Amino acid sequence: MKIGLYKQDLKQRHSKITFQKSGQYCWETPQDFFDKLNKEFNFNLDVCANEENYKCDIYFSEDQDGLKQDWEGSCWMNPPYGTKISKWVKKAFEESQKGNLVVCLLPARTDTRWWWDYCMNGEIRFIKGRLKFKGRNTKGKIVNYPATFPSAVVIFKPKKSRGFK
Repeated sequence: MKIGLYKQDLKQRHSKITFQKSGQYCWETPQDFFDKLNKEFNFNLDVCANEENYKCDIYFSEDQDGLKQDWEGSCWMNPPYGTKISKWVKKAFEESQKGNLVVCLLPARTDTRWWWDYCMNGEIRFIKGRLKFKGRNTKGKIVNYPATFPSAVVIFKPKKSRGFK
């Protein structure tokens, strides 16, 4: 019994280390989760991705910096969950005001200013349970780990209609 609890505790601690202390903030959206949303919204642009985790044929890499680009169409956003997340959420909201649809996968951090300033202006869909993200652990190995936080999908619908849902 003690060994089972120790293994479970070790897995939970490793998950926390991976997400919170690895310095890695780019985690791939689970494909099946994305596919369901893509079926509903037909995304044409992934606004913050890389060669390993992009979800749309057109995407902005870290070098291109989606925060400095104009977004267009039906946009998917799973931003880095680090200190710049508030800038990504603000940008998503602003792009919706320009007539774009932006669907965001975010940590459900209802205690933050960015959540209240921007997310509360969108449609919020809380996710039951914890998503498993794919990314590199502290040793550079690709792994799947459950998030250590609840997640939500926030949908910023276009202020000016372009024919999106």
